[in-house]
Formats: sequence, structure tokens, C-alpha cells
Amino acid sequence: METKKEKHWYAFYVRMHHEKKTAEKLEMLGVTHFLPIQEVVRQWSDRKKKIKQVVIPMLIFICTDEKSRIGLLQNFPSLTGCLIDPATKRPAIIPDEEMEQFKFMLDYSEEAVRFQNEPLAPGEEVEVFKGPLKGLQGELVELAGHSQVMIRIEHLGYAIVEIPVGYVKKL
Repeated sequence: METKKEKHWYAFYVRMHHEKKTAEKLEMLGVTHFLPIQEVVRQWSDRKKKIKQVVIPMLIFICTDEKSRIGLLQNFPSLTGCLIDPATKRPAIIPDEEMEQFKFMLDYSEEAVRFQNEPLAPGEEVEVFKGPLKGLQGELVELAGHSQVMIRIEHLGYAIVEIPVGYVKKL
């Protein structure tokens, strides 16, 4: 049985378009959190502009203990709930290893990371051995004829990034 003070990563639902403001408030309070954001180029009819875009809309990851998790939900009107594990009917705990792999993918990928929660057929287990994502482990999948590495995040879905097939080796 886990102790009440043990900290875990939880996925909190956030009111639409409140992700960045919520992250700022958590930062001011010294709460460990992670808001997956990446820089993308947006094309308008007259110009291109780099913008910071939230990867998973209406979701922020917070590392906290059970008592503080409940307090955050009570004291942050922008937090609307937690992702629930369907097996236990309790707030889903995101394993530290999955969070680290996801953060690594976002930090070092030169390609845009997409997120999807539709089921994908499991592929070969691979490790990236070359390029900015060296060391990343995941599954090799092919979508629309392009090689991609997929990281499963339990209860949420998959983070996917395009990568040259020559950069990966089978585990």
C-alpha cells in the first residue's frame, strides 16, 4: 500500500485554453508540473509565424501526493478533474519512465510531436541510436508510408514523431 505522501505523476484535465495560465500559477506555487508544449510554424495567407502550441489540449501533468492532488482540484478552478484508470476507478498514475520518455521526445525532436489516442497495432520495439532523439525507446510504426517512433503513455494514448528508419535499431 502506498503512503499518502508518496508523489506520482497525474494527468489533470484543464479548462479549454487555460493550460498555459494554469502552468504559470503552478510554477509560482512551486508545484512540479509538465505542460507539453512545442514550437511549430503556422502559415497564414500573408506570413509564417513560430508559435508555442500545447501538444495535448486540455491536459497538464502534475507530480504530487494524494492529499495535495485533492487540494489542487479544490483550489484551482481551471483544473476540472483527473484522468481515471478504468481498471481501478481511481486517478491514473503515469509511470515516471513514461513521463521521462515523453519529455525527452518533446525536448529533442526536430519534427513536430503529435498525440493520438486511437489504438495502433504494436510494432517492433526499437531504440533510436542516431540523431537528436538518440536513446529514445519505443515502437516503430509506419503511418501513411512514413517511419515513426511511438511512445505509449498508459491510459492516454501515444506520442508519435517521424524519424528516419536508418536512425533506429531493433531491441
